[in-house]
Amino acid sequence: MNQRSTDLLRIRPEIKATKIVAGISNDELFQNKTIRPILKLQNDLILVVFKNYIKKHKNKFYNLTLEKRLEYIENAIQRDIKFRNALKGIIIGQFTVEEYETYTLNSSALNKRMMSMAITRLKDQLQYFDEPVLV
Repeated sequence: MNQRSTDLLRIRPEIKATKIVAGISNDELFQNKTIRPILKLQNDLILVVFKNYIKKHKNKFYNLTLEKRLEYIENAIQRDIKFRNALKGIIIGQFTVEEYETYTLNSSALNKRMMSMAITRLKDQLQYFDEPVLV
């Protein structure tokens, strides 16, 4: 393992709640050992990137109901290819070379997992996107 790989693995947060059990699929193992810690590490960046996405789309997000905001997040990631690719880059850029090689074996399914997890993460932190009240 090279220095870059060692450094990437060293800075990733450990997620204690993640259980790795016998019989787990390779995709689920990759999700729990690689994607989940990277999403946690990159959380602040992902939030700021989505906030910028909202701004670039004329702040329409802020005029929506709670339910519509949740749909907006999902649609942004599922339908906006450029935005989805930017999120994938934020995540894949944190892979070690070995992880990337594993990722390429089943990238389609792993991309679906990554985007689903990113959607959930953004929805769970919806309050971050509340506009500040000006007095």
